[in-house]
Amino acid sequence: MKVTYARSEDQALIATTARQYLDENIGIDRVRELMMGEEGFERGLWKEMADLGWTGLAIAEEHGGAGLGPVELGVLLEEMGRLVTPGPFFASAVLATTTIQEIGTDVQHSELLPDLASGDVIATLAVFEDPRSWAHRKPETVATPAGDGWALNGRKRAVLDGHLADSLLVTAGAGDGVGVFVVDAGQPGVTIAQEPALDPTRRMATVILDGVELAPGARLGEGDVSNALDRAMDLAATALAAEQVGGAQSCMEMSVEYAKTRYQFGRPIGSYQAIKHRCANMLMKVEHARSAAYYAARVTDDVEELAVAAPLAASVASEAYAWVAGENIQVHGGIGFTWEHDAHIYLKRAKASSLILGSPRHHRDRLGETLGI
Repeated sequence: MKVTYARSEDQALIATTARQYLDENIGIDRVRELMMGEEGFERGLWKEMADLGWTGLAIAEEHGGAGLGPVELGVLLEEMGRLVTPGPFFASAVLATTTIQEIGTDVQHSELLPDLASGDVIATLAVFEDPRSWAHRKPETVATPAGDGWALNGRKRAVLDGHLADSLLVTAGAGDGVGVFVVDAGQPGVTIAQEPALDPTRRMATVILDGVELAPGARLGEGDVSNALDRAMDLAATALAAEQVGGAQSCMEMSVEYAKTRYQFGRPIGSYQAIKHRCANMLMKVEHARSAAYYAARVTDDVEELAVAAPLAASVASEAYAWVAGENIQVHGGIGFTWEHDAHIYLKRAKASSLILGSPRHHRDRLGETLGI
């Protein structure tokens, strides 16, 4: 398969516009201010992102979106990752949107996607239960028939931006396999509580479901949706890899700039071989991650190829971002170890991002299973 990495004019315009907006409205000082707040985000910024068309970027035009694809979404996320953009964009515009698109029926697409595209509804995916595992094919949460509809009982952990969500997509065992159910976050029987989070720019929540009554149409798709859910998770991991590339790029640029301006013994520290080698290794890690992420985004139409490219990109980008973020602190020396320095915001995002959809080891295990090794 021939894959080209050159950006089209439209993709370049998305990157330029996004960078300009983020630099002007969500600089790193603003990120620090927002992450100290109760919600970790500001609703006004969400409205502005929606007005820019970001929340519906990968949603079909017939449902109110821009009708673009994973490549364009990756371009946007790379820019958002460059500034550790806080808020529910990944949870709603990537995780939830992708799950609905992959699992929902045409009627459900028409009912659910327009509100996500407009930003009127913030949604997230509630899938993980065991904090030590990323398994999602055998949920302990159960959906039992109740009248014409369903009753949902269980507990979900590490629900991304669950405290901000208006709607939850909850996986549950439904007798005939794994089902995904659309749950109003404010309905009786739903309890949402923020969890302590390593990354204050991207919050987590525990969701408790106690006899939540759902209408028959609340179930996405038909029958067991395990395979479609796997694909949705692969698409989300591909998008996350692009965001991680943006963050790693920023860490590398931060180190290089500091190495040029920080003097010791009458010369910039970047002139010393040890610092040169660190920065060169950062560049290699970033470019390796970029190649893996870009490739995964460009093969999403090939189911078999994506099953290989997505876990590969997730593993490579996660480890690259965490490593480069750590090296960034080392290059900055003493000042880099203080909480007041911006390097820590990136390090926390890097570490947290490497776990929200599965650890690098988890993705390598999945890759090995796919390849039969």
